Amino acid sequence: MQAVVHRRGWLVPVILVLGALGLGASYGVAARSNPHIATTPTSFVQVSSAIAPMSLAAFPPELDLAKVQGADACGECHTREMEAWKRSTHFATWTTMHRKPRAREIASALEIKGGIKRNDLCVNCHYTARVVDEKPKPVSGVSCESCHGAAADWINVHNDYGANKTKETETPEHRAMRLKACDASGMLRPANVYLVARNCYSCHSVPNEKLVNVGGHPAGSDFELVSWSQGEVRHNYFQNPDQGNREASVERKRVLYVVGALTDLEYALRGMSKITERGAYRDAMIKRKNRAVKRIDEILSRVSLPEIQCLMSSLERDEKGRVKINQALLNELPDQLAALSEQFVNTHDGSNLGPRPPLDALIPGPEKYHGTAQP
Repeated sequence: MQAVVHRRGWLVPVILVLGALGLGASYGVAARSNPHIATTPTSFVQVSSAIAPMSLAAFPPELDLAKVQGADACGECHTREMEAWKRSTHFATWTTMHRKPRAREIASALEIKGGIKRNDLCVNCHYTARVVDEKPKPVSGVSCESCHGAAADWINVHNDYGANKTKETETPEHRAMRLKACDASGMLRPANVYLVARNCYSCHSVPNEKLVNVGGHPAGSDFELVSWSQGEVRHNYFQNPDQGNREASVERKRVLYVVGALTDLEYALRGMSKITERGAYRDAMIKRKNRAVKRIDEILSRVSLPEIQCLMSSLERDEKGRVKINQALLNELPDQLAALSEQFVNTHDGSNLGPRPPLDALIPGPEKYHGTAQP
């Protein structure tokens, strides 16, 4: 039996090229004459599932729950990464989230019965689930496969270094073949910055109107990819076996910052496409959109990125420089931004933005990192 869950937000056509993820989103038709409404692919986080107990039918295909192996399978080799995870908020969610008074208030407002660990709306972002006795069951807090994809098809591929057996002696040809196989098997490797960032934003933007307006759930985190990825969730041991959990290089942080800004705008617009009424959700999505546009404008004022500049210049602005939104824009711009993010990752490693680009002045430093990384 194959059980799957649409883990985070929406799929975009460019991802299908990688062959890493399947398309199985349902479609919702927006109502009323609100200019912020469009017909777009929707997450499984819908009003109909918000108050229902978990069932396999609630999980359209993307993350295959039958292929989730659990954090222990990763921890067999990635011991230091495992220890860092156990000191993170992602891990602590398993024992703390359902006990928080605020979580219970939100569940009550949404008429969720049986606790948040038994409801697909909550499990989608706050836990990792797998199939147990042919049913979806949360097994941990946000863990390895929540971010890097269900591991059954790639767990024995990603560390297969060929006849030479070690990463240090692996041939370039075998490495290229191995990474291609990982991508095709659904692994979201850290090098694929956009694919990982998409997972982050699709939860941290909280793309669910009812959850916010009725449940009173916060309308997303003030999420920025550099500051959050370099804080408590950082686990860069594999690339630095003898030097500990170092933060990303300045070149990689440039890539993270640009991709984060593009993805922030993408998910703000995807969130806006779900608006059906005035309220906290609408206000938050518009605020996120305006903030992301400002961040991208600041990037483009400092470095030359012609493709991104071309897209942003084509958008209609109001007198304050804010991008005007209409239904056509909500239908088309998110996928265009996703494609630009992929293109940027494939053509920039951070070093080709200039020897000492003024972009660095925008990138958050350690004082703004979210939580403390393990040594």
